[in-house]
Amino acid sequence: MVRSINPKKAKRKNKKKGEASSSSSVPSMPTRVWQPGVDKLEEGEELQCDPSAYNSLHGFHVGWPCLSFDILGDKLGLNRTEFPHTLYMVAGTQAEKANMNSIGLFKISKVSGKRRDVVPKKVVNGDDDMEDEDDEDEDSDSDEESEDGASTAPVIQVRRVAHHGCVNRIRAMPQNPHICVSWADSGHVQVWDMSSHLNALAESETEGKDGTSPALNQAPLVNFSGHKDEGYAIDWSPATAGRLLSGDCMSMIHLWEPASGSWTVDPIPLTGHTASVEDLQWSPAEANVFASCSVDGTIALWDVRVGKTPALSFKAHNADVNVISWNRLASCMLASGSDDGAFSIHDLRVIKEGDAKVAHFEYHKHPITSIEWSAHESSTLAVSSGDNQLTIWDLSLEKDEEEEAEFKAQTKEQVNTPQDLPPQLLFVHQGQKDLKELHWHNQIPGMIISTAEDGFNILMPYNIQNTLPDLAA
Repeated sequence: MVRSINPKKAKRKNKKKGEASSSSSVPSMPTRVWQPGVDKLEEGEELQCDPSAYNSLHGFHVGWPCLSFDILGDKLGLNRTEFPHTLYMVAGTQAEKANMNSIGLFKISKVSGKRRDVVPKKVVNGDDDMEDEDDEDEDSDSDEESEDGASTAPVIQVRRVAHHGCVNRIRAMPQNPHICVSWADSGHVQVWDMSSHLNALAESETEGKDGTSPALNQAPLVNFSGHKDEGYAIDWSPATAGRLLSGDCMSMIHLWEPASGSWTVDPIPLTGHTASVEDLQWSPAEANVFASCSVDGTIALWDVRVGKTPALSFKAHNADVNVISWNRLASCMLASGSDDGAFSIHDLRVIKEGDAKVAHFEYHKHPITSIEWSAHESSTLAVSSGDNQLTIWDLSLEKDEEEEAEFKAQTKEQVNTPQDLPPQLLFVHQGQKDLKELHWHNQIPGMIISTAEDGFNILMPYNIQNTLPDLAA
């Protein structure tokens, strides 16, 4: 399994804008799309990020790397589209020593960016006019400073709570985001009340701004040590506030029920897998149903009202099933990612009729480390892999040669696009080392946050166009 993060800091090469120069005597070569895992960098070649591919792109690190994080729901608006953005998140560290770990509560404000149209609204006649438009966009979008000279980098505020041992996974309760649960490599599952820290961040523009504040000592609300081994699988119920599942590397799953401000954990585990339980997902449509995936290559569906064994189980992959994601907008669809780099989509409506796999992709060649459906588009999902790629997919897309020709004509595209890329592949994000987890922001359409060995990225690809729900309906 690809889980642990090397705590050594990664060195990054930064190339300043304008460093490379061109001469009119040298013929310009058309831009070439570089395929990870296929193309190789020649000596002296260096990959460069194209900032025009993003509406927003920011990176930051917080000291020790984080294996897991979660985005916190807030009261700043349901479908926010105007820059700058503010967001809150919680993350757990993977420090060199057990007593150096912490849980961090983050307020990230002044997240700048600019919305673009995928296809220009009006085609400008004449090369000079088109170049002027492109130059204007490039200058305004890639400039590191605003008009008044202030940096456009986000403002990071953090409050830390001491946590003994590395945090394998951390999740915030959807109904009460100040309540978080952490899975520690010591084998303990702990529930935390972070309300005081979130309030301090929300009420101040300077609290924890320098990021050097020491970790505060705080006792968890619950410290469960009933698992026989450490684990990674954990999930809050979206339907029943406080209901929780935790799964360990010994294949056991425990059900937690809220009880008078605390929790009662069933001491008798749910059993059905023959190897480590890697991920858990409650159904978005049925309050008592959840799914689990395992190193044994299977996905199991459970009903907590009926016994301690799965209602059904099926072979999902030929290797470890690392992660699953249940589509909240189309609850019949379950996505899964495997250790061999493949990911699949399963239609649960036909699960009893045989193979429920309706889509299967082998684009990635290294283990899938995270997979998640978009909260705003039922056919869109994001995937991260050990090949240092974060990819975004729209499963509703099919190859349309006429449409591609029209798009190229409108944009005057000169890129030599590879012909063997799946038509459902919308976007490839790179630049992070050892990607571990990603999440869509439920309240900011098109925003994804990812974590890796060398820190976090906040990205909003320009070609991810979301159809926002009609709130007036």
